[in-house]
Amino acid sequence: MEIDILEQEDNSMLHRTDVTFEVVHEDASPSRLSVRDSLAAKLDKDSEEVVVHRLDTKFGMRKTVGYAKVYESAADATEVEQDYILERNKIAADGEGEPEETAE
Repeated sequence: MEIDILEQEDNSMLHRTDVTFEVVHEDASPSRLSVRDSLAAKLDKDSEEVVVHRLDTKFGMRKTVGYAKVYESAADATEVEQDYILERNKIAADGEGEPEETAE
């Protein structure tokens, strides 16, 4: 799988960079997690800091165009992104995994 960055735009208010990229793949369309890990490696970031929003593969093509947000830290990602997007990217949201307290 080969990733080419098509466009990058800094968004300093949200501590992130918006990235449009193209993936050339030999087999079936790559999974969101494999693209996230490859993109993180290419940008020298931790995979928890990369949130893939969109992957679009045209039928019969071996190219996928995608859109991702690359945050300065994983905490910035969990603060800004919606829970379902974090779940798709297998990133733990704040407070997840902690036992819930019940009022009696």
